[in-house]
Formats: sequence, structure tokens, C-alpha cells
Amino acid sequence: MIVQTGLDRFEKNWPKGLKGARVGLVVHPASVNRRLEHAAGLFMKSKRIEVRALFGPQHGIRGETQDNMIEWKGFTDKKAGLPVFSLYGDARKPEPAMLKDIDVMAIDMQDVGARYYTFIWTMELCMQACLENGKSVVVLDRPNPLGGTLIEGTVLAPAYASFVGRRPLPVRHGMTAGEIGGYLKDELYPALDFHVIPLQGWEREMYFDETGLPWVLPSPNMPTLDTALVYPGMCLLEGTLLSEGRGTTRPFEIFGAPFIDPGVLVERLRAFKLPGAFFRPMFFQPTFQKHAGKLCGGAQIHITDRVKFKPFKTGAAILKAVRELYPEHALWKNPPYEYELEKMPIDILAGTDRLRKELDKGNDLEQMEAWWTEQGSRFQKNTRKRFLIYG
Repeated sequence: MIVQTGLDRFEKNWPKGLKGARVGLVVHPASVNRRLEHAAGLFMKSKRIEVRALFGPQHGIRGETQDNMIEWKGFTDKKAGLPVFSLYGDARKPEPAMLKDIDVMAIDMQDVGARYYTFIWTMELCMQACLENGKSVVVLDRPNPLGGTLIEGTVLAPAYASFVGRRPLPVRHGMTAGEIGGYLKDELYPALDFHVIPLQGWEREMYFDETGLPWVLPSPNMPTLDTALVYPGMCLLEGTLLSEGRGTTRPFEIFGAPFIDPGVLVERLRAFKLPGAFFRPMFFQPTFQKHAGKLCGGAQIHITDRVKFKPFKTGAAILKAVRELYPEHALWKNPPYEYELEKMPIDILAGTDRLRKELDKGNDLEQMEAWWTEQGSRFQKNTRKRFLIYG
């Protein structure tokens, strides 16, 4: 089956009321069509609209900034003759001056299906700014790489809102950017002139490699679909002093620290009998970020069944194992993290302090899974199902 993204379909499906509109385009390196043509070039060729500005999210419009909280500054794209505004620098929400020459913000960014990934929150801040400044929003929808059926993990509590989670969503949310946009519009911005150019041919059971679409790194440490599959659990390690594999060629699949004995750790992890995953003991030496240049012991996750695999439970199990095996070593990273200066990074990632506190107490993994599963079921029943576009 041929899957077409919103970008593949935008010429024929651009909202009629916005024909001839002046557009600000929010893009990153993965904003490409089936033929790997970038949205910026396609929009500038279109006779239906007039591109007036480009906007880029975290990691830069070119995808060049490696790490979290590495800001970038806007510039002028000499080839296009357009201003490029940074939404991960002095401003994360578009400022009125950035919007003065446009009528609509078109948003085309590939998400990876996890609440922590900041592109959906850049989308929300664009929606907020457009409502305040009388502009429209058009989201060019893209597949959720993890499919659209499974949800897992804690649901964010509003008290723990941050740039890695501004609104209640499960960590693995099973929604597309267009569906999340519809949820945000209905719940928060009902007066916004909001449009989605939907996917065609996508079914909720599809993983990204079943769509026939090309994978382009949406951020520097998201090189493959395998990375995206583990990310809803392994990004929790960003809230710890463990390496999440940044500075290696398999970020988020490789993890560890200098004090870890790989064999001991893997033996403990295998005792959890986690579905769909195999842990291989290994040593590695990150080239940058945590423990750069130091020999680390740890493991690599190999996914054996991606449908049964539970990324969030796996991430929690890793934290539990390290906490129990190495109690003499500090585990939790202190702020700042993603512009949060007071709350613990692990808490804003989890969207609650309950996970950290229960791990510190040594609570049973299955009992922890029960409460976050119940949270997800409530969110699905009361909220999520109303905003699903597909299937």
C-alpha cells in the first residue's frame, strides 16, 4: 500500500480559504516527500501559496545541533532569500514580529511517537502564537513511526509540564501530529483556525518501515526506526547519570556507566523477563556527552518482537536494576534540564514524581506498570479516542 504524507498531498488538499496566503513554514531535515524533496523547495514552487519565512525547532532547521539545550540562532537563507527563525533559542514560541508578514503557519515535522520529543510542543506553541496573532495553522500530517494502536507509560500531570511534555499524554501516545493538534485545539485553542492535511493509505497498525516512506533523521540522535522503538523508555535515562548512548553509533539502544559490570546488569535484566527484548552485555566509550572518553559497562537492547516489546517498562526496569545493584552510586541527574531549573529531570520526563519515588523505594515493577497502565486506559477512554483521524 502506498502511504502519502500531508506534504505529498498538500497541493491538491491545501485549504481553499487559504489559497494565496502568505506562509511561514515550520520544518526540519525530515520534512521531505516520498521522493526526498524537501518541503521548503516544494512550497516555494507552489502557485497556491507564497512562502514568506521558515521556522526551525530543536536541533536546528538543518539538524546540526546534537544535544539538548544547544540553542541556535536564526539567519537568512541566501538561496531562498527568506528569514529563518529559530524556535529553540531566544524564543521557543513564535514572537509577533516573526508572524507579521504571514497569514498561516504550515507545520511539517516528523515526530517519533513519544511525549518527550519536543516537536509536538513546538507545534503547540505555534498554535498558541497564531491564535493570539490572528493567524491560521495547517499541519501536514505524517505517520507515527511506532504505529497508532499501542499506548504505554505514565500520563503527564499538569504540575510537571515542561518542554518535554506540556499537556497530558501517555509517553507512548499512539497518535499522529495531526491528531495531537486536534486534541490541543479542542482542549485549549477552540477559536484557532486549524487545519490538518491528513495522510492517505496509512493504517494504525503500520510501523514506519511498512509505509514505503524514506526514513530521514528527524534529529541527530534518531538515526533509525530501531532508535525510535526504544526511545519511549530509554529517553528516561536522560534524567539520570547513566549514558543513554549519546556519543555512540546506537544512541538509546546502548546504555551504561563506568561503574557497571555488564554481565551482572544483564543477568538482573533478564530476570525481569521483559517481552520482545534481548539484552547483550557490552562495553563502550562515548565520544561526547555523559562519560565522554570513559570506558562504560552496560548493554545493548536488541528488539526481538516489536509488537510485544514494551519500551517504557523496559526503561523503568533498567533504572530499577541499576538502583538495586549499585545503591552507592547516585542515579538521578539534577536540573537544569530542557529549561526546567527546579524539578528533577526524571520527574518532568515521567510527568510525575511517583516513578522516581517508587524506584527509590524498590517497589515491584509489575505493580508500577499497573498504575501507569490504568492512567493510559483512562486517557484513552476519556480523551484520546475522540481525536483519532485514522481507523
